[in-house]
Amino acid sequence: MSELSFNEFDKIGSVIYVDTNQVLIEVEENEKISLLKVGSIVAIQTTRKFEFTIGLIDKVRRKANELLTLDNFMDEYDEDFEYEYVSSDIIQISLIGTYKTVDGDDKNIFKRGIDTFPQISHNCYSINGDNLNSFMNIIGDKVSSEKQLEIGTFAIDNSARAILDGDKFFQRHASILGSTGSGKSWCVANLIEEASKLNNPNMLIFDLHGEYKSLCEAENKYAEYYKIAGPGDLEKQDEKYVFLPYWLLNRDEMLSMILDRSDNNAPNQASRFTFHVRNLKEDTLKKENKSEVLNTFTVDSPIPFDIKDLVVKLKDDDTKKGIGANGREVKGEWEGKLTRFISRFETKILDKRYGFLFQPNSNTLKYEWLSILLCRLIGTNDEKKGIKIIDFSEVPSDVLPIVTGIIARLLFEVQIWMDEKERTPFAILCDEAHLYLPIKEDADNIQKQALWNFERIAKEGRKYGISLVVISQRPSDVSKTILSQCNNFLVLRLSNDRDKSVIKSLLPDALKGILDQLPILDIGEAIAVGDAILLPSRIKLKVPQLKPISATKDFWSEWDNKKVDNIAIAKAVENMRCQTKK
Repeated sequence: MSELSFNEFDKIGSVIYVDTNQVLIEVEENEKISLLKVGSIVAIQTTRKFEFTIGLIDKVRRKANELLTLDNFMDEYDEDFEYEYVSSDIIQISLIGTYKTVDGDDKNIFKRGIDTFPQISHNCYSINGDNLNSFMNIIGDKVSSEKQLEIGTFAIDNSARAILDGDKFFQRHASILGSTGSGKSWCVANLIEEASKLNNPNMLIFDLHGEYKSLCEAENKYAEYYKIAGPGDLEKQDEKYVFLPYWLLNRDEMLSMILDRSDNNAPNQASRFTFHVRNLKEDTLKKENKSEVLNTFTVDSPIPFDIKDLVVKLKDDDTKKGIGANGREVKGEWEGKLTRFISRFETKILDKRYGFLFQPNSNTLKYEWLSILLCRLIGTNDEKKGIKIIDFSEVPSDVLPIVTGIIARLLFEVQIWMDEKERTPFAILCDEAHLYLPIKEDADNIQKQALWNFERIAKEGRKYGISLVVISQRPSDVSKTILSQCNNFLVLRLSNDRDKSVIKSLLPDALKGILDQLPILDIGEAIAVGDAILLPSRIKLKVPQLKPISATKDFWSEWDNKKVDNIAIAKAVENMRCQTKK
């Protein structure tokens, strides 16, 4: 691989200002200013012979200065001076790394961080032509072949592949952010497609709108499809329909759905609920002869029990009379205090929209059922793909945070309790994250339960082999705690000032200049920043082979060429009534 070499033609100018993040260069020849573009890469001479500081051009500006011509000066009171104008061309550069032609036994090394800052009057050179091609190859070759995650090409050099370090991308969590229609779904599909080329990929995609189902249906499919059971799926036995029975919820998750904290009897209701749930789980363990578990389990342990038995016990408490000192019946200790709680509870149980929670099939009451479920979600075998799409499209929005949180919590806890040597890493891709991972201050009781689970994964998941990829069109509405734990960002077009400011607040000052390009990115272009890529860059994303069902409708064309299908509307009405798609 050839090293970078510069000549007088490549020379832009010299340094006139330096701070810890930026450098100003005065361009020596006016003609060269037209060749410089925002986002271009430059190399700045340092005091070391074999070393250059690498930067990105943030701004290019020309300033006209007035010079007084003294030849026509007549006297100090004469105002008829003649002026001539000279231009001062300045470029502003953000410093991003260091290039060394020789570093010990190694040659042509580029790394993040600045070893030696430029000094005033040091020369600055543009990196283009053969130098640009060589430099992009240096960046790509820095990632070993087994770690390469190719996502597209560099915008400044379409012939150079944009390669991320796959290990670093998932090890330190990541975010894919961009406005609706900017190409996020294609970006996600690209990641999934690249992961599918590995021998044993392990990913779960939380699909809120069913748009990634197409990745599971083609002949060359590379993902398995699962769906949280909708109202029309409750009687189906196919394993692709996922039930999350009530007994998987911990105490706080369940109470957040059915307990009214403003009720004066809320403490009594929570107390009796907790008491009976624990006893019912204890009965199951005794029946299964699980003596070891029986000695250490808690009310939050995921142990199956029949919800009908719980309702019977609560109703018995609510109607049971007490016995007075003289043996006569008196009002019972819990009598009448659980009525409203039971009513809310039964309403949830009977609502088919929540059937995947409260009306699961009989198999879910088996003690070994949870192991089978988790093996399907994070286990692999020769017949199943390691990439799983989980369709949440029929989950009611009010319990969506609970449902996503249950799955995340179970996966996290399994990794915690698994022997360290036997753990295998997996990633959770959270599509439309703003819907269930909101800012904590804006979250209700149900959303806070999910937030706690995901924030714990964001802060501690790395050591247990769990990666989060947060995908959202509104980063300003996503938990700041979770975003702050992401060390890699693929940011597509964003124009909202609040969203842009959130992203800028998460990055070092030296990298904020590149984000000024966000509003002008084309569809399918992204700014890649983070540990997984050496050079923060504008990237043209690849088009995935299997495209998600997320294409933007061509309104004008379809209005001209396609009639409305009244039969389809009538069918949709029936689907709405049935709460399922047929």
